[in-house]
Amino acid sequence: MKKILYVSVILTILLFLPTSTYAAIHQGIDVSNWQGYINYSEVRNSGIEIVYIKASQGNSTIDSHFRTNYNNAKANGLKVGLYHFLTARSVSEAEQQAEFFSSVISGTSPDCKLAMDFEVFGNLTKDEINHISFAFLRKVQELTGKEVVIYSDASNARNTFNRDLANSYPLWVAEYGVTSPNTGNWSTYEGFQYSDNGVVPGISGYTDMDSFTDSIFLSSSENITTPENTSNQISSYTVQAGNTLSQIALQFNTTVTEIAGLNGIQNPNLIYVGEILKIDTTNDLATITSDKHETNHIIYTIRAGDTLTSIAQKYNVTIQSIINLNNIINPNLIYAGTRIRINLN
Repeated sequence: MKKILYVSVILTILLFLPTSTYAAIHQGIDVSNWQGYINYSEVRNSGIEIVYIKASQGNSTIDSHFRTNYNNAKANGLKVGLYHFLTARSVSEAEQQAEFFSSVISGTSPDCKLAMDFEVFGNLTKDEINHISFAFLRKVQELTGKEVVIYSDASNARNTFNRDLANSYPLWVAEYGVTSPNTGNWSTYEGFQYSDNGVVPGISGYTDMDSFTDSIFLSSSENITTPENTSNQISSYTVQAGNTLSQIALQFNTTVTEIAGLNGIQNPNLIYVGEILKIDTTNDLATITSDKHETNHIIYTIRAGDTLTSIAQKYNVTIQSIINLNNIINPNLIYAGTRIRINLN
């Protein structure tokens, strides 16, 4: 009861904000795997209309709850938006991530503009940040045929993203504890994330709270088709009863670590019947023959009792080279039956 009252109070306050700030209000949330399982029936009944769902991050990570969140939100009549967490450090990498994001969301029919979440910049200059943003957004539009929106906190909207970017793409701004956010180089906004500790029925723990205007909606709700000529060749596989990641990796001539990384799987021993996995077949291991050195690689099948240390010593290579070549997330977790590449150079 307290949760319902809490959300009702927030919604009531927002409805009475000046109309100049909110031409039209649609209450929303944005979610990722951090929220865990979400009961979207309860979310809808609480008054939420729009849910923005994290689809992907970086060059190869699919949010582990993306498909479940998308399917369940759609099934309960919620309007859906999708976003990518951009980590690119160059224009070419930005375009690669745009291709990856577009491939991940292929087959979906979002209702809201596709969002770029670019907020961790490392040592990039402002000019580099803006060039990377332009490259990503243009490529996503080209590949999907959908409009896009920039998610940014108020500080970056004011100090990092330039006026050219603001004149080209709309803003979804985050600023907490205010009724009218600072939009920086933008004259207005299409989304306003006003809290990161909202309590919503159907969600365990806190979630981000948003208000959106009518402009956030796409002009077309047609399905997104698989983009052609992308650098990554992504296949889909539906997990069957009795499957293991090792079996699936063998079937597609890839590795457990690559499938786990691509799908955001934290525990490779836990996969579920009916789960749809994305599998990168770009670098098919079938082209590399085990125990032959034409490419200076071999494929090694991990045995019970193996460690990365013992494998590295056996082939006189470094542990780090094995980790880097196979995108191993946790060097202390390797599994018997997993195939890994070893560079013999």
